[in-house]
Amino acid sequence: MTTQDQITAMKTILDAVIDAVKASPMGTPEGSLYALLMTQGCSLNQFQAIISALCTARKIRKEGHLLFA
Repeated sequence: MTTQDQITAMKTILDAVIDAVKASPMGTPEGSLYALLMTQGCSLNQFQAIISALCTARKIRKEGHLLFA
């Protein structure tokens, strides 16, 4: 069961990823963003799930290894 704290944490992470991508209009390198999240304990599978969910929701788009808002 997902708790309210878990939902709040995920929303915070998703918003932070979107903000990071928006901050670089020339595209955010996917590897750099993963490296940053990895230092906070994010696994590769978790990172891929986050990026996939944001692309599916059309919050970001992926072109090669660059992410755009």
